[in-house]
Amino acid sequence: MKIDINCDVGEGIANEHLLMPHISSCNIACGGHFGDKKTIDETLKLALEHNVKIGAHPSFPDKENFGRQLMQISNEELMQSIENQLELFLERLKKVDTKLHHIKPHGALYNAIAKDEHLAKVFLKTIKKYMVNAYLYVSYQSEIEKVALQENINIKYEVFADRNYNDDLTLVSRSQENAVISDETKVLNHILEIARNKQVKTVSGKFKPIKADTFCVHGDTKNALEILKKLTKELPKYGIEIAK
Repeated sequence: MKIDINCDVGEGIANEHLLMPHISSCNIACGGHFGDKKTIDETLKLALEHNVKIGAHPSFPDKENFGRQLMQISNEELMQSIENQLELFLERLKKVDTKLHHIKPHGALYNAIAKDEHLAKVFLKTIKKYMVNAYLYVSYQSEIEKVALQENINIKYEVFADRNYNDDLTLVSRSQENAVISDETKVLNHILEIARNKQVKTVSGKFKPIKADTFCVHGDTKNALEILKKLTKELPKYGIEIAK
């Protein structure tokens, strides 16, 4: 079995050079919650060196809160910001003669379009012109998944290797102590359950069906490198390969 492991990068942690050897796709901040030409270019260079698939990571235009709080802005403001972020990213991609592999929204925007059909439609309307040869990373049984399928957008289902799930397949809020899974062995077991059995164990102990094409380890999780090293070492023992 081959799986994709992705990381959110270019977010100011400056650990990309350590993470890239252990992942197969990346989501690069493009100016909404973090990022500028310099950070995008530096991260692109590392991704290309390590043969990592390249994605844009747009968000609410909210650097103050790192894109992790829901913003009350107009549809027009959001659409303009997302377009600006993606145009900047594509401009930098063109400089290195590389194509966009995927788009993955960030933080509060990701969570909002998973639940809010109207906002999902607004987001998809904005990005559709960029999706001709690219994938959209979405969560299973989300509003953005439904809208994307209706619009014939190519999707990949994403699950979070270092986050706990509620029974409705939403992520446990970061305001809760058990939101993040930081223990390397627990992350490994979380992935194995999903990859092999197509189900996730929720915080209440229930097993819920889920689809997964790509697994995210957050680049800003405090021990992200240790988690990725553990996965690189242990997954092959279970017949699972990280697909570059």
